[in-house]
Amino acid sequence: METSLIRLSATPAPMHILQEVDPQESASFASSTSRAFIEANTTATSFSEIRRDHIIPVFVKDNEPLISQADFIQVTAQAVRDVFRGEEILTPQIRVSHPIKGRIPDAKDKPASQLQDWERTLYYERMMFAIEIPSMFDTIGGNRLTLIVGGVKAYNLDNLYNRKGAVEHFKLFVGFENMVCTNLCVRTDGCMGDVRVSSLEQLQKAIIQLLQSYDLHRHLRQMQALTEYSLTEQQFAQLIGRCRMYQYLPAATKQHIPALLYGDQQLASVCKDYYRDQSFCREPNGDINLWRLYNLFTGANKSTYIDQFLDRSVNALDFVQQVQGALNGRMTNWYLS
Repeated sequence: METSLIRLSATPAPMHILQEVDPQESASFASSTSRAFIEANTTATSFSEIRRDHIIPVFVKDNEPLISQADFIQVTAQAVRDVFRGEEILTPQIRVSHPIKGRIPDAKDKPASQLQDWERTLYYERMMFAIEIPSMFDTIGGNRLTLIVGGVKAYNLDNLYNRKGAVEHFKLFVGFENMVCTNLCVRTDGCMGDVRVSSLEQLQKAIIQLLQSYDLHRHLRQMQALTEYSLTEQQFAQLIGRCRMYQYLPAATKQHIPALLYGDQQLASVCKDYYRDQSFCREPNGDINLWRLYNLFTGANKSTYIDQFLDRSVNALDFVQQVQGALNGRMTNWYLS
């Protein structure tokens, strides 16, 4: 494997520097040409649009603002610059969903069709972004993987009926993006699924902590090992059949079986792409290696809503590794038994 070495800096940048850095306009950020890493019901947007045009929700009891999506992106971009000094870093790719629309008081009596742009207000309840670091890469199964860092902000998880200083919720991740298909590959130590902070400084520390604790080389070794194991067509059929059955098992039975967070829609996509995907379909004899299977799952995950995306992304690797354990005889697996 060919891997660019990671360089870490233990000291976070002062907050006043973070507030001055614009991840969209900084000369050290090149433009990203990646296709969407998540689809579902999301819309692409830019950092400058979020900062300029989107209002910021407030705590109802004191009208103080929550940490804005723009500040979240900005503090993450600075952390990436500090931790990966000297690396090429692209502009954040941002996807939003669930628009919350409003209007200014002076336009309260106007029909919606007559509203001017300046009379409308807008923010998106859910936002996910990813910052690609293309100078840090590896190749697995003929696919180029580049390091990627990002996060999720979903205001629906916060208690807006509170005061400033109340806990706010964020999701953070670091992993790899498969450049063949823009699937995101995330493992457990590269994901913080519920970061609870009450200030931008606390959020900054959590981001730095994640980036410095993530074991990039272990993650790559785990994914590389998937190329060494394959399922026959019959085993694949049994696996998918059991995956569909899992959703309807009694709760007591499910407790003894590794969790699967993928529903019928995603499993149908995995089945379809087993035959049709140009990069990860089966071999002519019906066999499929676990690296390709893993990418069928991460590809199906792109149709997941923002708030569930990271959980399913981590689950995909855990699930396929459990299949690997069954194939090499280290463990039994209900899905293949």
